Amino acid sequence: MPAADFPRRRGDAGMSTAEYAVGTVAAVGFATVLYGVIHSSATRSLLTGLVNRALSVTF
Repeated sequence: MPAADFPRRRGDAGMSTAEYAVGTVAAVGFATVLYGVIHSSATRSLLTGLVNRALSVTF
C-alpha cells in the first residue's frame, strides 16, 4: 500500500496507562532493593566506620 493510504499519526507525546503501570512497578522494585541495601548491616557498618574515621581526623 502506498504511504498516502495510511492515516497520519499524531505525535505520541506522553505515556499510556500500561506504561505508567510498568514504570511504577519498576520504581517500586528499585526502591525495595535500595531500601534493603541501605538497611543492611554491611552498609551500616561501612557508614559508621566512615563517619568515625572522618570525625577522628586531626587538623
